[in-house]
Amino acid sequence: MQYPASELVLNDKGQVYHLALSPNQISKKIILVGDQDRVDLVASYFDSIEHSSQHREFACKTGMYNKNRISVISTGIGTDNIDITINELDALANIDLINRVDKAENTQLDLIRIGTCGILQANVPIHSYILTTFAFGLDNVAHFYDIKETAEESEINKKVNDYINLPKEIKTYTSSANDKIFNKLSSDETIEGITITSSGFYGPQGRQLRLNNSSDALKDRLTSFELDEHKITNFEMESSALFALGKALGHNCATICLGIANRPNNEFTKDYKPHMMKLIKYVLDRI
Repeated sequence: MQYPASELVLNDKGQVYHLALSPNQISKKIILVGDQDRVDLVASYFDSIEHSSQHREFACKTGMYNKNRISVISTGIGTDNIDITINELDALANIDLINRVDKAENTQLDLIRIGTCGILQANVPIHSYILTTFAFGLDNVAHFYDIKETAEESEINKKVNDYINLPKEIKTYTSSANDKIFNKLSSDETIEGITITSSGFYGPQGRQLRLNNSSDALKDRLTSFELDEHKITNFEMESSALFALGKALGHNCATICLGIANRPNNEFTKDYKPHMMKLIKYVLDRI
C-alpha cells in the first residue's frame, strides 16, 4: 500500500512533518524526554554529537556515548504528542519515505522515556527513581487503534477501575513495559510499580484549585490500591500511549521517572536538576 500525502505527511525536505527528521538522523536507541531543555542535559554526556535539530517542541540530538549511538528527542507534554512522536519515529524506521511504502524488513527501536512524576506512596522519598511496570491510561489515545491487551493487562485494568471510582465517561487501558529494557534499568536503586498516565496535570491527577474535581478522593484511592505484588507508584502524562503504540508497532518501550513530588505527604522538590543528571547517567550506562 502506498501512503497518500494526506496520511503520511512530510515537509518540503521529505522529512516527517512534526519531528522534522530524516531516517539517517536517528539511532535505534532513543531516549524520550518531555522537556526540550532536557535534550541538552542528556547530550551533555555524549562523547560526540553528529546531529542537532529542533522543530516546535521536538528537539533532537544524536551522538555517541561509550561506543553506543543514541538519540534523544523531546516530545512535549501529553499523550497527544506521544501519538505524533511514536508514529513518526516508526515511519522513519519502517516506511520508505520516498516511495511511501512499507520497507521490506521492520526495524525495532528501543524507546526509553526519562521523565518526572508525582509519587503516590508516602514511604517513597522525593528524587527516587520510579520504574514503570504497567502504564494505566486515563487518556483515550490507544482506543483509536486496533490494539489488544494481554490477559494480565486486562486484569490490572479492570481491578484498578473497579477500585478507584473514575467518572463513568472515562475508558481506560493498561499496557506493560518491555521486559528487556525494564530488566536493564531495574536495580536496587529503583522503585517499581504501576504508573497512572493522566490526560492533564490538575483535575486528572486529583488536584483541585478553583474547579471542583468530579473524581472523589482519586489520589487517596490510587495510593491504597494493591493487587498481588502490584502497587500504584506514580502519576505522569506520557507512558500509556508510549507503551501501547510502541509495543503494537514492534518496538521496545520503558519509562523511568524522577519523583519530584510526594502527593500523600504534600511535598515538592526544591531543586531536582542534579538528581535528574544522575538519573540520565544511570540510564545511559544501562542501555
